[in-house]
Amino acid sequence: MNHPVAGAIAGLAGTVAMTAAMRAMFRALPEKDRYPLPPRLITDRVVGPTGVMDAMDEPERRDLTLALHYGYGAAAGALYPAVAQRVGGPAVATGIGYGLAVWGASYLGWIPAMRILTPATRHPRARNSLMLAAHVVWGGVTGVTAAYLMGGGGQSRAGAEPMAGALEHAPAVRELA
Repeated sequence: MNHPVAGAIAGLAGTVAMTAAMRAMFRALPEKDRYPLPPRLITDRVVGPTGVMDAMDEPERRDLTLALHYGYGAAAGALYPAVAQRVGGPAVATGIGYGLAVWGASYLGWIPAMRILTPATRHPRARNSLMLAAHVVWGGVTGVTAAYLMGGGGQSRAGAEPMAGALEHAPAVRELA
């Protein structure tokens, strides 16, 4: 499979898992920290000034937020295979590292630089913990899924063994193969 396409599909799968994790962890936040999560804040700040959201009801705004969130996850995933081939190593570890790098580049880099949100260093610790954990989930799922799609189930085109025995030892993975 084409590597960027495999990465985009993997990034989409990672975003599904990430979104579920974010929703679950959001409920555990202290009440004072339960304001909208970054995907919604970013959508409000980027799309809001265009007036498009004024014509939408709340379910449509949620749908737009999810569409943009999934699109960003797929786009970031499309870049993952190029990074993974240069870095090497187990897919889950490479993916988690990549997920954390995406978090850092986004929430400490381009998002505050464009004045969309304040840097993560100015947000509550519990929210940063949630977002870091969500990016670990995204990266791990993206890494393993991309390795599977590119390598046909056990070995990537780069020659590494990204799933290191997972097919032999994990029934859930074995059932998917």
